[in-house]
Amino acid sequence: INAIGEPIDGKGPLNNTKRREIFKVAPGVMSRVEVNEPLETGIIAIDSMIPIGKGQRELIIGDRQTGKTSIAIDTIINQKDKNVKCIYVAIGQKNSTVAQITKKLQDAGAMDYTTVIVSGASELAPQQYIAPYSGTAIAEEWMSEGKDCLIIYDDLSKHAIAYRTLSLLLRRPPGREAYPGDVFYLHSQLLERAAK
Repeated sequence: INAIGEPIDGKGPLNNTKRREIFKVAPGVMSRVEVNEPLETGIIAIDSMIPIGKGQRELIIGDRQTGKTSIAIDTIINQKDKNVKCIYVAIGQKNSTVAQITKKLQDAGAMDYTTVIVSGASELAPQQYIAPYSGTAIAEEWMSEGKDCLIIYDDLSKHAIAYRTLSLLLRRPPGREAYPGDVFYLHSQLLERAAK
């Protein structure tokens, strides 16, 4: 689907749709359940050295072409038969790259439990800006139904660029490298919505 929930895979309109607010306040610290259940990535080095828990946020950081997306996609594929709903949010990616990722997920049978939200490089900045919020709203809906979710934002640096574009168009005062001062709050607000 695209950032506003319209299907773009050519399989027709969606059935059983719901509406949900995409901008929402994150739950407070006291209302959260502690992270005590592992989310297995299927990558032995990660699962043994840096275990990830359900309800935890984790940053994959590295240089270009070092396999960050591959780790994320392999983690989605390894959620098969684990009752985990997955959401992959592609922000500012080339359509050909997203097509390759979607094909890899289809070939592995992962599209049965995965939603791909695409706001490609050719999309306008407002669509790239709301894409991760749309993904989070879907994850929160599944979470409210008692399901476990894995959401992957690929990548938030392009989301920051889209936000910078919008901020400059709105004539907000620029900060370092023309990013607005609240760009860090923007991402922390988004990531804190992940909870158990």
